Amino acid sequence: MTTTAEHARVPATGPAPGTPAAELRALTGLRIVAAAWVVVFHFHFTALPGVALVVAALGPVVTAGALGVDLFFVLSGFVIAYTYLEKLGPRMTVRATGRFVWARACRIWPAYALVFHMFGIWLVARAVYGTDPDIAFQATQPTLSVGEWVQQLLMVQLWDQPFFDGASWVGSTWSISAEWLAYLLFPLVAVVFHRMRNLPFVVLAGGAVALMAPIALAYLQTGSPYYPWSWVVRILCGFGGGIMTYLAVRRLRSHDGRVRRSASMVASATPVAIVLGLVAGELVGPGRGGAVIVLFPVLVGSLALADRGLARWLSTPAMVHGGRISYALYLIHIPMFEIFWLALRRFGGFGGSTLLVADGLTAHVVGLAVLLATLPAAHLLYRWVEEPARTAMKKLPGLLHGADDPAVTARAQTGPMPRVSTPRHAVPGQDRVEGTRPVHGVPAQAVPRTRPLPVVPEVVVPMAGIPLDTDVARRDPATSEIPVVLPVAAAEKAVGLRGVDWPEPRPRREVRVPAVARRSDPIPNEVARRDPATRALPEVLVSVGSAAQPALPGSGRPGPVPSGPGRPDPRPTVTRPFTPGPAELVPAGWRPVAADIRPVGPAPIADVPVGAPSVPVVAPLPEQRPVERVLAARNAELRSPHPELAEQLVGSALAKGRHRVRNVRPHAAPHIAGQRGPDRRGRSA
Repeated sequence: MTTTAEHARVPATGPAPGTPAAELRALTGLRIVAAAWVVVFHFHFTALPGVALVVAALGPVVTAGALGVDLFFVLSGFVIAYTYLEKLGPRMTVRATGRFVWARACRIWPAYALVFHMFGIWLVARAVYGTDPDIAFQATQPTLSVGEWVQQLLMVQLWDQPFFDGASWVGSTWSISAEWLAYLLFPLVAVVFHRMRNLPFVVLAGGAVALMAPIALAYLQTGSPYYPWSWVVRILCGFGGGIMTYLAVRRLRSHDGRVRRSASMVASATPVAIVLGLVAGELVGPGRGGAVIVLFPVLVGSLALADRGLARWLSTPAMVHGGRISYALYLIHIPMFEIFWLALRRFGGFGGSTLLVADGLTAHVVGLAVLLATLPAAHLLYRWVEEPARTAMKKLPGLLHGADDPAVTARAQTGPMPRVSTPRHAVPGQDRVEGTRPVHGVPAQAVPRTRPLPVVPEVVVPMAGIPLDTDVARRDPATSEIPVVLPVAAAEKAVGLRGVDWPEPRPRREVRVPAVARRSDPIPNEVARRDPATRALPEVLVSVGSAAQPALPGSGRPGPVPSGPGRPDPRPTVTRPFTPGPAELVPAGWRPVAADIRPVGPAPIADVPVGAPSVPVVAPLPEQRPVERVLAARNAELRSPHPELAEQLVGSALAKGRHRVRNVRPHAAPHIAGQRGPDRRGRSA
């Protein structure tokens, strides 16, 4: 057995199969049930009267605990197919296969290597200093040799053995060797199973149950599936049955409420059917109840779709965490039991000491404590060995693959480099960085090109900017405002560029504008249409440097102060040198508060210090009287296709007082005078 593949934490019972990044929490919780079943099965061999009483009461529910290993095989087949079938099934490649095999080795090997080495030291100590002929509580004693140690280290100790007794130093790890074989075969059979994914649900579900039939038949005939090479049948049929179960579940509409309700009922009823089958089979003959193994694919498949009942209980945080430590529990419980069993033999009256005599209370208390202590021990093994070692091993291929690359070596020492975007006009084949992945074949002299430029210090300049609308502000998707753009000379000095002759700035001309804009005059449509992105010309504000002005939002600099009743109306103007180029801009959402809107009269000119950054300004448009608008429309070249209708519209507007003009005849092109004619609004007007 082993743990599930890499999970993504989700709060519910897990999404439907088809999203390999998600964890099926109900199946993760089922793993601790299977592991506890195996642990209790092994503990029932303890020579204590209390244990015998519990076994007599529960009967085949305890003595058939070896079925938990077969449940693990089905679970592993389902989860491996759920995670990797879409990646390995379409086409077998060396790279994808290598990644899969390394990922599975990272999952199962670190904790296994630690446990089997520590227990191997225990076996060597018993062989050297012990007085018993047996070094382990197994029917067939394991062999201690260098060759056997190499096989144990590579997890291949079972592959040339017809029986699993005595094949492993840690008795229960025979299933680890068998499952490692299934992992290595999976990339080969994934191509076949992937082409079966579109078969009908009945065919796939029937195939999953049929694969469990050989083991069930052995239980019905002999009461035990123990015959030469039976372990091969158990791993191949169980693992293959799990894959077929995944294919069958994949054919169902997992998001349908009726499917989930039906799956929840089946998932809750299947454990009851398994227990009843074990009891009924025991009445027929010893071990005959093991035929319930055919229900394991049904249990796993229904739990993968269920969202209530048993699935909800298995998805609780306690059960899910138990499922994550189930592999460590499976590894560590046999060494702990072996030590306790040896203590019972030495201090249970056989060696002259009656401290742990079988009929005494102390032996039962210590035995129960050892049984319960397997859980915290498994948690420590998972927390401090399994997960850290898996994470470290998964980083090894990247570190070894980029050991000769200076950029990769520097990133491994200092952390990942920031993402560098490649311009669209870059020359193909030029050195670049794609995210944080190494680019191989980069010459040493090209490495500095991938390093970010130094940060340009912020220059605080007391000046105002131009309010922008949201369309312009969205030019920078990372922030809600457009950053300050420094003049060319300041940017060159900040970045540190040298030896570049920048062109001289264009001749400056002075534009006289009011310092504080009190109101925006109407702008003709043809002028507004010059900027198709904003449909309106921006308002221009120029700071006067007064301490009484409120600060612009987010800049800490003074801004315009609206006048009102009881407030003085400062009307200064400033002269700004006009230079087309960069300027400081203000967030799009800010606008001046116009408490008292009125025209701004002429004001004296204030000098601006020499060398201050320039701000592009727009001169205010002259206010056009209604008479001038009508006269301009009269002299325009454009003519309306309906002159009589246009004259009526203009005449009605003048009659309503909208244009207080005397002795002026309405023109036939009112849309030029600020209105829209019939041709602009449609012929229906």
